[in-house]
Amino acid sequence: MKLLAISDTYIPADFMRDGLSELNEFGVDVEVRHWGHEDLIGLQQDNLAIETGGCDAVELPGSIKKDIEPFEIVVVQFAPIGNSFVRLALNLKLIGVLRGGVENIAVESATQRGISVMNTPGRNARAVAECTMGMILAEVRNIARSHASLKSNNWQRSFPNSDAIPELCGKTVGLVGYGAVGRLVAGYLKAFGSRVIAFDPYFAGDPAGVELVDLELLMRNSDVVSLHARLTDESYHLIGENELAMMKPTAVLVNTARSGLVDEAALIEALEQKRIVGAALDVFDEEPLPAEHPFIRLENATITAHLAGSTIDSFRNSPRMMAGHLKNCLTGGEDLPVVNGVRPAIRSGQCGR
Repeated sequence: MKLLAISDTYIPADFMRDGLSELNEFGVDVEVRHWGHEDLIGLQQDNLAIETGGCDAVELPGSIKKDIEPFEIVVVQFAPIGNSFVRLALNLKLIGVLRGGVENIAVESATQRGISVMNTPGRNARAVAECTMGMILAEVRNIARSHASLKSNNWQRSFPNSDAIPELCGKTVGLVGYGAVGRLVAGYLKAFGSRVIAFDPYFAGDPAGVELVDLELLMRNSDVVSLHARLTDESYHLIGENELAMMKPTAVLVNTARSGLVDEAALIEALEQKRIVGAALDVFDEEPLPAEHPFIRLENATITAHLAGSTIDSFRNSPRMMAGHLKNCLTGGEDLPVVNGVRPAIRSGQCGR
């Protein structure tokens, strides 16, 4: 059985080979092809184009799509597997995506062809959760602002929230989305002594001491609102002018998930008019941020360059996690992260083991 792994700037070829190498014992022949960019910004721009325009917004080079008919499994992170790729891959049975979202995959075409699509839930959850805690602390305690001031030889002690700089202990933090990232963040916050509430209409199971509430209650009662939801048609601009108006004037909004969850224009207005005290943002509608973007000049916003999920550990571990799912699949396991309802039609006996 042949597997095509498409590496990229974040998950390079050696990470792919190392992570998927254990599949060799099952008779899986792994070939790695690289989707190259000059730098990380180029990859991020292509990824943003795919997230906003769909899997066919960016075309893979011919060298990657050449002679793909024999491959039964394709594993990618950000590389687009569009409709033309699915049509050309005549023997394709399974597409493995090394992240939670599958925006870069022609899921409908794959489903029509009986091709299973699997994701890698939680693959960078810890990276994003740890960064979220850093963003919360940086904003409420003015860490980034003080650093920037000192770098400019300015010993600054007065900030937009100087009248109400909080401690997290005893404060209410609302998590919008209670998946893998949200649950990790909740655990960290409990260690700080925070009260944690969450809004997630799709969550099922034990909330582990976190109170599940509706969105309005969360927005009105939280000292910090942190976003961890998936971006879908239903969640687009989930946090808009009305929701921002519900927040306490001393509250902070944190977004390390997807920019489309927030009406960016409404947030900028709320920050400019100081209707909320601040925001910490890792994702934006336009990336990289233009030089004159309002977020750059706002004094009550902490901003980072879409780096929440970017750790060496998450990138190295992602192919290993997918290899575990594929091994489970090859041996007839039931617990598979299939996102399109098509059970994978591959077994170890087909691999010559």
